[in-house]
Amino acid sequence: MGDGERLQKVLAAGGVASRREAETLITEGRVKVNGEVVRTLGTRVDPVVDRVEVDGREVAAEPRVYYLFHKPRGVVTTLEDPEGRPSIKDYVKDLGARLFPVGRLDFHTSGALLLTNDGALANALLHPTKSVAKTYVAKVRGVPTDEQINRLRMGVELAPVGEERGVERTRPAEVEVLRSVPSGEGSVREDGTTWLEVTLREGRNRQIHRMAEAVGLFVMRLARISFAGINTEGLRAGQLRELTAGEASLLRRTYLGVVDEPAVVRRAPRNEPAPAPARRGAPSREEPRDAPRGKSATASAGRPAPKARDERPSFKRDDARSAPKRDGAPKRDGAPKRDGGPKARTSDARSAPKRTSDARSSSAPKRTKR
Repeated sequence: MGDGERLQKVLAAGGVASRREAETLITEGRVKVNGEVVRTLGTRVDPVVDRVEVDGREVAAEPRVYYLFHKPRGVVTTLEDPEGRPSIKDYVKDLGARLFPVGRLDFHTSGALLLTNDGALANALLHPTKSVAKTYVAKVRGVPTDEQINRLRMGVELAPVGEERGVERTRPAEVEVLRSVPSGEGSVREDGTTWLEVTLREGRNRQIHRMAEAVGLFVMRLARISFAGINTEGLRAGQLRELTAGEASLLRRTYLGVVDEPAVVRRAPRNEPAPAPARRGAPSREEPRDAPRGKSATASAGRPAPKARDERPSFKRDDARSAPKRDGAPKRDGAPKRDGGPKARTSDARSAPKRTSDARSSSAPKRTKR
């Protein structure tokens, strides 16, 4: 944590709070770096490598990205090489993100290499307790015996190399014979050639080469075809692809125990004004849109609710065209009445005789003057 950016700056970049408020969070002991509480202002951290948490939730200053790279042979697994050899930086410099390799592959070894800016996941994938599966295809000289294969499966003792101390025994490995070409049957070598699939759950320097030498075999060529369940199928040497959301979520859930949690912790500003109290008689925001305007929910309680649009009878044009004319049409049973309209005349009213003044004079006796 010596180099990098100040902790309060990382918190501000992650959207947690302002720098001044971030200082308060630090002094209150609510911030952890790599699992340890940090109370010292000005502490420097690397937001890519170090895991920063506020109140138990991770803070990320930039979006996490995950790539699978098919490293070619003759490429160094570093971003800078003092010897000037080709490095993976030549393949990732145009991606627009700071990516770091998860582990290493030897200079002459090709295959799957994860690249990410998720420091927490990278550390978890490299931790010995996680037992991350790494699958290789090794081309060895000769035809191994059953005893040699069993020794590789059970584990062998390796002499110390580099910073290793003492002789250590490797963990059991999964070893399968993919193809074997004995001598004299089309093999370019007199002693034959064999291809082995080896799955390890640990990571040592040149481990497969050293394991093969321990049982009397020599590795001619080596390629890693899978790392943590992500394989290079469909990728040529030198190509890379971004992991799908499902692949990235599976890795974080398996090795970090994180289930789709947000990467950035966001807190409401402390000086945010409280919402104004609702005025009496004003409509509540929680009321449905079809509620009557200007009346609250309590004012309309106890009254029958207006009929919804779906409950109104609908009339189609085809029905109106096919309906008989009003004049002389029999009255339909159950037909809705038209309120306010003129009453229809029936045929009986038309056929009734008119009452005239002559009719009255004919039936009544005449009154004469005396």
